[in-house]
Order: sequence, then structure tokens, then C-alpha cells
Amino acid sequence: MLRTIKAVIDPLGNVHLQESVRLPEERAALVTILDEGPIQSLSETAVLSEQALAEDWNRSEEDTAWSHLQSAQ
Repeated sequence: MLRTIKAVIDPLGNVHLQESVRLPEERAALVTILDEGPIQSLSETAVLSEQALAEDWNRSEEDTAWSHLQSAQ
């Protein structure tokens, strides 16, 4: 089973996993280094609730209720 786990690599090359990992035995791993730095200000709660909130926010009733705040075209 392949898994992707968030991690941060410090300037010395030390890899710091962002979650705990338990494996039955040693496993090989690939590390992909991204161009951007780690996201530090993003709330985990916001990320986890985004999909549930989007279901409510993306309804036509919501568009109607807030339409008076949209600029005139």
C-alpha cells in the first residue's frame, strides 16, 4: 500500500514527518522536495471542514440570500 505523508526537511536534510507512522517492518520511501516552503499558518480545522462547508455554501439558496451584496454589473 502506498501512502503519502506530509513532512518538512530542514536545511541540514533532516526529515520531520507531520504525523506518526507505524510500520510492521522497514520500508523504502521516496522523498519529493517541493519548491514552496511548509504551510505554517493554515488551520487544520479549516482544511478538514472545507469540503463539508462547500456543500452548504455552493447551494443556489446561498447565492440568492447573499446576492444583494454582490456589486452591480
